[in-house]
Order: sequence, then structure tokens, then C-alpha cells
Amino acid sequence: MSTFPRLKTGAVTQYPAGRSAGHATAVFRFLDGTEQRFRCRAAGSKRWAIRLALLDDNELAEIAEFFESQMGRFGAFAFEDPWEGTVHPDCSFENGTLELQLSEEGRGSVQLVIRENE
Repeated sequence: MSTFPRLKTGAVTQYPAGRSAGHATAVFRFLDGTEQRFRCRAAGSKRWAIRLALLDDNELAEIAEFFESQMGRFGAFAFEDPWEGTVHPDCSFENGTLELQLSEEGRGSVQLVIRENE
């Protein structure tokens, strides 16, 4: 399985960055109007908001190639949590499109959301 690319500095993301955790919940509604809820999975799933700025052409190309090789949100890859250093082996991009912003010659930025698959 492939791994999310690192910047030439060795970092996975730049700050400010964000992360969140949540639980997928299934809800059964009964004819009398009551509901029963339960977690679909014991552990919560995580999401990371990755903001990368002032990237050079090579770093932008590497991220774009990786995104394309994963077929956008349909692929699965390993991602290292920048806060904990834990490698999550089954992650995907949340969005199906990649928007690269070019700010000046040879410099650009990108924002991604990576989610842990359930």
C-alpha cells in the first residue's frame, strides 16, 4: 500500500492544520416513533485537514501524482498522524477533486482533507 508523500522538509503537513475524531452511528426508527442508535465501529474515525503552502513545483507535482494514482477519493493509502506519529493504514481523500493554487512562479498551495476509512 502506498503512503501519503512527505514534503522535502520531511513534514506531512504545515501549520495551521486541523484534525477531528468522530463515530459513525446507525439509527433504526421504529413504527411507534422511537429510535435505537448504536456505533457502527468500536473505535472512532479520524479526519485531518492538511494545508500546504509555499510548495515548489516538484512538491506540487508529487502531491498531484499521488492524488491521481489514488483515483481521488476512491483509493486507500497509509497516512501518518502529524500529532501522534501513528500510521493509519487505511485512509482516503475526502474530496474527489484536487485544487492546486499557484501564487507565484514556482510556488503553490493545496488544501486536502484525509479521512480514516471505517
